[in-house]
Amino acid sequence: MFPSIGFPELLVILVVVLLLFGANKLPELGSGLGKAIRNFKRAASEPDEIDVSAKKKDETPPKQ
Repeated sequence: MFPSIGFPELLVILVVVLLLFGANKLPELGSGLGKAIRNFKRAASEPDEIDVSAKKKDETPPKQ
């Protein structure tokens, strides 16, 4: 669907991102993106924590 991205295209994208966010925001964006990727990988690899076991009912009826 997308043609391969070469060095000139990556350079243009980097310059646009630098202009939009500024040099001071780039480390924050990088760290936020890294944390998001780590959390996604962790959530994808962990088993679901859903308890499907049947719960025991009380033997005595509730008082009214």
